[in-house]
Amino acid sequence: MTRTERNVNIGAVLVPFLAVIAAAVLAWGNALHTRDLAIFAVMYVVSASGITVGFHRLLTHRAFETYRPIRYTFAIMGSMAVQGPVLDWVADHRKHHAFPDQEGDPHSPHAGQGAGLSGMLAGLWHAHVGWLWETNGQASKRRYCPDLLEDPVMRRIGKSFPLIVVLSLGVPFLLGLAWSGTLVGGLEALLWGGLVRIFLVHHVTWSINSICHFFGRRRFDTDDHSTNVAWLALPSLGEAWHHNHHAFPRSAFHGLRWYELDPSGWLILALQKTGLAWDVVRVSPERARSKLASA
Repeated sequence: MTRTERNVNIGAVLVPFLAVIAAAVLAWGNALHTRDLAIFAVMYVVSASGITVGFHRLLTHRAFETYRPIRYTFAIMGSMAVQGPVLDWVADHRKHHAFPDQEGDPHSPHAGQGAGLSGMLAGLWHAHVGWLWETNGQASKRRYCPDLLEDPVMRRIGKSFPLIVVLSLGVPFLLGLAWSGTLVGGLEALLWGGLVRIFLVHHVTWSINSICHFFGRRRFDTDDHSTNVAWLALPSLGEAWHHNHHAFPRSAFHGLRWYELDPSGWLILALQKTGLAWDVVRVSPERARSKLASA
């Protein structure tokens, strides 16, 4: 990783964090309105589902197929989460599955982090944010995502990442400006629907790398430390059923039981019902039972 890449990633972590502190101070002073929460919610769902449905289930694991315009729309939505260009994200995640919790995994809390309490803390730090200035974006695209690399539109979306970041911040500002009719209203929406939203989407996503490889429940026979963490299911739009995902990586649905809430899976199901998605990969109850770990 170059010094410039490292510094950009550090800034992408620090700026939203500082914005959350500012937002907390302003909220204490009643500078938080219903419109800010509404814009935050819309931007959260758009960018987070761009990661979960787009970057992850569609582009990384090919859990379903859809039309090219929808495919590219999801790639732009995922880029609005400000977690790096689409090809970088997909290559890193495919490498994670190639070496789960082993040497070579870009963000395992277990591999190469030492033993004991200090090793655990170092591993959790690395999996959550430390990897962003060490191994993030370094997986070979030619090796791990040649399918996306050969797509000229997807390459263009990847190269346009800085402009999409501007879009990710500009949309909430313009919504707030139009809704309130004031510059202050636009700036407040930029704070909540832009920077605070990016902070939360970031840390929910990174919690899948850290928390969901360390704490939680397991029931399948897998060669990694992945876990299911129920309290993270809704904020992560279903990604926190991460052990289920590692057991069946190509499944479009990470929630495999009726009570395992999976909003991303519901969105894919809605696309299928309306004819906008097909070849949706499912795990049958029989297949799930066959992979249960022995007691």
